[in-house]
Order: sequence, then structure tokens, then C-alpha cells
Amino acid sequence: MMNRTQRSQKRSKKKFPIISGGNVETEFPKVSEIDALKAEIHAYKKLFFSVLDIFNYTVLDAIMDSAVSHAVENSQLGFIVFLWRPFQNREDISIKVYKNCEIVDTRFHLETITPFEHFFRENPAPISFAELQARMNNHEAVKALLLVNPELVMPVQSPSDLYGLILIGGKEQSTQSEIFSSTKLAFLKQLMAFVSLAIQNHLNYDHSLRDGKTGLYNHSFFMARLNEELSRIKRNSFASSVIVIDVDSFKRFNDHYGHMAGDRILEHIATMIKQSVRLADIPSRFGGEEFTVLLPNTYADSAWFVAERLRVSIANLQVQWKSSLPQVTISLGVFTFDESCDLTAGEIISRADSALYESKRRGKNRTTMWKPGLQFQQK
Repeated sequence: MMNRTQRSQKRSKKKFPIISGGNVETEFPKVSEIDALKAEIHAYKKLFFSVLDIFNYTVLDAIMDSAVSHAVENSQLGFIVFLWRPFQNREDISIKVYKNCEIVDTRFHLETITPFEHFFRENPAPISFAELQARMNNHEAVKALLLVNPELVMPVQSPSDLYGLILIGGKEQSTQSEIFSSTKLAFLKQLMAFVSLAIQNHLNYDHSLRDGKTGLYNHSFFMARLNEELSRIKRNSFASSVIVIDVDSFKRFNDHYGHMAGDRILEHIATMIKQSVRLADIPSRFGGEEFTVLLPNTYADSAWFVAERLRVSIANLQVQWKSSLPQVTISLGVFTFDESCDLTAGEIISRADSALYESKRRGKNRTTMWKPGLQFQQK
């Protein structure tokens, strides 16, 4: 029989096992291992909060600003360059360059990222620029990146498409080991993987709202925004306007010069429309050679000014094809509505459309405003 003291010692042995040979390190984790685990947990926390911040944004510029801020905060990065296709079915490339967290102008230009598609489909991971130079067969395409001379190239891609590239380089006085230590490189790769996903999500959503040929918003999105605007003006006292645009004699142009030349004209007109309106405005392709623009919080005189500026700009547009194409003109109809408006979105479009056809009837290449009582007014 064990007495009380012996029973207590036996329980203590079970709860606190005797360390064999008095060697603490053989029975418990090393202090250095604990510190390493703490550092790893801290790194994952930083990554989690960085990613949470990035995914809070729905505007592409804000996503990139946030990504750069978090990347620079956790490494010795000197610059980050984003290259991406803003339009799904076009080769146009948008470029945004950050140096020390500030957006900078640059001479760097890239016509297309198509030559990189096959390589990153086969190698869907970040790669050093030196390795990219050594492994990619298209030396001319890689040579184009030499102007910025990045240390690291990261693809922005889905399993089937390359959306863009992220080029990363260090500060001039930094060594490569300072910029891309194993810990910093791991964080950077993980962070940019989420940035790539955020950019993909944004572009996929944006592509679903846009016309593939012109890059303008599609008609469905335009009508949704027009209905929102109707609801908004009923709660507030202001006016908004709609412009409907049609290319004059476009069928004869297509018949004479071909549909490819016609598409080129439509693309240039779409670009001119985008350059002539504000960020808050909604330019869209209505269909065929017809376009619409929603001008929120815009009264009749201002809408007239926008329409006339656009008409004159397009009348002076020079478009190169196999040779210079002849000038084209547009006719426009404008309708302004406010909180007293008791019309549906379709009826608003119909009134602007009626004003457009009055412009056609009176000789084309002009703007007509729909006015109550008078029905039409020309300036």
C-alpha cells in the first residue's frame, strides 16, 4: 500500500514527466524554434490584414495603390509596374508605374503581352527577370522590359488567359539579398498572388459590363444606371441628361470601305467619346453605330456643350487605315430630366432618340435638344 506522500509523487510524475538526463532541449522545443513559429504567425497576420485591405477596394486604381503600399511597407522595393489589358478582345495595354509608392510618368511602353501568354501558361509562377531572359524563346518581347529592368516578373492570369504582368524592382542602393530575402520573397509572392486575383476579379466584372469592340459600357449596364439615376433625382433636386449619338451614313461607309474599316471608325469614335466625358458619366454602345451617354447631375446647357464638343471633335477626326479614311460625322439628340420627370428609362431614351432623328432630318452633323412644348429646339 502507498502512503499519501507516495501517491502524490506518482501523480506529479504523470503531470510533470522527469526530464531524462537533465537535458531540457530533448524534451521541449528549442527557444529558436518557438521564435521562428512566432515570426511565421506574425508574417501570416501581416499577409491576412494586407489582403483584407486590398479586397476592400472595388476600383482598380485603389486595388493597385493598396497593393503597392503593403508591398513597399514589407520590403525594400523601389518600383512596381502594372501592365494589363483593360479590354477583353483587344490588344491595348494600360501601364501604371509606381516608384516609392508614388505614381510616376515613364517612357516605358509595351504594345502587347500576347508573346508572354504561352510561357506563363506553361510556367504560371513568379520568375526572376534573369531566368525569364534565359528561358523564354521570344527575346524581342523580353527585351522590351529592359527599359525598367525588373528583378521579378509576376503574371496576372487565370488558367486560360494572361490578364497582365507585374514587374518588381528594388531601390538602386539595395542589394538583391536585401530585396528578396527568403522571408520577404515568400511574403511578396503570397501578397501578389492575392493582388493578381483581385485584379482578375475586377477585370472579369468590368468586362461583363462592356462592349467587346469599343470598350464602352454595354446597353444593359447603361439602362441599369439610367434607372438608378431616375431613382436618385426623385430623392434630390437636380437634373441629369442623356445623349443619343448615331454615325451619319455609316452603311454607305461600310459598303464602300468594308466592315473592318468601319470597325476602326467605331473604335476611334468610342475613344473620342471616352475622352470627352467625365469619369462619373456613362458612355455606352447602344448597338451598331449608335451610342448613348448618361450625364449625371448635368443641366441642359452643360449637356448641349458636351454634345457639341463631341460633334466637332469627331468631325475633325483623322483615322488611318490602308490610307486615310474620309471624315465621318455624327448626329446627336439630347434630353434633360429632373425630379419632376414622370418617365421610364425607355421613354427617356425615346425622347433623346426623337431629337436625334430630328438632327438627321435637318441635314445631319448637328445636335438637337428635346424641349417640352416646343418638342425640338436647335441652337
